[in-house]
Amino acid sequence: MDAEAWNARYAGSEPVWSLEPNVFVERELHHVTPGTAVDLAAGEGRNAIWLAKRGWRVTAVDFAQAGLDKGAALAGDLPITWVCADATTWTSPVPVGLVLVAYLQLEPTQRAAAIAHAWHSLALGGALLWIAHDSTNLTEGTGGPTDPAVLMTAEDVLADLDALGASYGVVHAGRVARRVPDGPGHQHEEDAPARTAWDCLVRVVRQG
Repeated sequence: MDAEAWNARYAGSEPVWSLEPNVFVERELHHVTPGTAVDLAAGEGRNAIWLAKRGWRVTAVDFAQAGLDKGAALAGDLPITWVCADATTWTSPVPVGLVLVAYLQLEPTQRAAAIAHAWHSLALGGALLWIAHDSTNLTEGTGGPTDPAVLMTAEDVLADLDALGASYGVVHAGRVARRVPDGPGHQHEEDAPARTAWDCLVRVVRQG
């Protein structure tokens, strides 16, 4: 799906995605001391807004201006810079302490390009947090893309980093289960019927 299609999808007044942060973003970063961050492929900015509320100075990047406009309206005066750019070609002009990429589903060549630009945006000691629909979700999980070419595993992400010659320490890398409420109206009910979606999660720290 290209930028024009995403702009059309974001054109309505209602949010396309939940206004809450992704569960793994919250889980991995709630205890991390705030600094500078990039939310790459930020969409409507739900994760960028959550980070900014916790004290991060965030640059939210997406190729769909309509999504960024929605995010900016929701964010108010939070310390977020909104940048309309392609995640496969954009690099932060200033190294940052965190690059977050959540559900940027790309075929392998484009994915490798996005990972390269994300990596080159990181300061020494900074963290890359990459979350995506796992390849196994197609047959074992629920929701997400149905094109296997844009699904991936943690091993794929690490292989892309290795191809760059990246020096990193692994904090987490593997498949994780995400609870998906079964039907409308159950988004915040812990005892609601649910299905399991499978994601890949990679969190690494730049060492060189």
